Amino acid sequence: MEQRAQAKEKFDQYRRFLMLEPRGHRDMYGAILRPETELVKTGEADFGALFMHNDGFSTMCGHATIALGRFLVDCDDEQIFPRRKLLKYNAETQTTSIRLHVPCGVVDVSVPTLVIGKSDPSRPVSFISVPSFATGISVTVHLPEENRWPELGGRDSITADFCYGGAYYCVIGATELGFPQGLSEDDIQRLSHATALLKKTVNENPDLSSLTRHIQTSEQGVLYSVLIVDDAKRINDPSSSEKGLCFFANQQIDRSPTGGSVAARIGLAYTKGDLSIGEQRKFDSLFTGSNKGLKGFVGSAFEELKKESGVDGSQKNISVRVKVEGYANYMGYSTFVAEKADGLGVNGFLL
Repeated sequence: MEQRAQAKEKFDQYRRFLMLEPRGHRDMYGAILRPETELVKTGEADFGALFMHNDGFSTMCGHATIALGRFLVDCDDEQIFPRRKLLKYNAETQTTSIRLHVPCGVVDVSVPTLVIGKSDPSRPVSFISVPSFATGISVTVHLPEENRWPELGGRDSITADFCYGGAYYCVIGATELGFPQGLSEDDIQRLSHATALLKKTVNENPDLSSLTRHIQTSEQGVLYSVLIVDDAKRINDPSSSEKGLCFFANQQIDRSPTGGSVAARIGLAYTKGDLSIGEQRKFDSLFTGSNKGLKGFVGSAFEELKKESGVDGSQKNISVRVKVEGYANYMGYSTFVAEKADGLGVNGFLL
């Protein structure tokens, strides 16, 4: 978290240079490699990473973790990854383990590996999340008049769930948000408008601060994302894939099923009693769900963690570590430059 804060304060120009136009775009996402962190130095992690998006640096990203897993196994440059040769290879499962230190903690990544030592793209990469949990179930959020959207139909409140999977998510059904027709690319702008107002309401209301407070550390966070789920495909139906549309940061849209939200939603479902340890659920985004050649993510509750709190220890805080599986593929290699005569410099821009 200290390196994340330092990046925000002193090195944000590099994020803007890469993520924003003309080199990136509004929905660009990336990672800054950190070979040295405090946990790498103590031997508790193998490598570190900072995640970046159109509005800053996030605490967790599942799809970036999956992609980094493959890259780090394939990396033979000791200047980039000094500890590559120290990674543990399991000959029985043909996987390589990486302890990746990210702002929310250490995630354990398992990368399918070929005999030649390179990652195997035909099998999914998986990671075990940081403790994930519900922070609010069926919470009524009252919306001030200036934060209401037309599709509410005169309502002044909504009901949603809140959960954590390395970042804080609000999970709301499409119908509850005011879109009974479900998720559609045709409604992207209206969905973005509604979720932006909902997120603004939660983050500005001190009475709702408990929804973004860590149940184990009491550290206060902010609502990172509003995730809309299709009512017709919900997590309590094991035979189907839950389809979701994730708006995060500055209304950025996740093309993937959002690995952090998979961990959060599994933690939420476990708290609700909708699944048990080891049970799997499938997740799609608006994009993967409509393209049959693209596979979504699979999530399952890996292990339960309990921590007692309160003066008498009577409050039981239950969380789970979640196994998230997904695929990643290489697209190419790029070198970006900023000439002295370039009026944009390294700042970039968004329209």
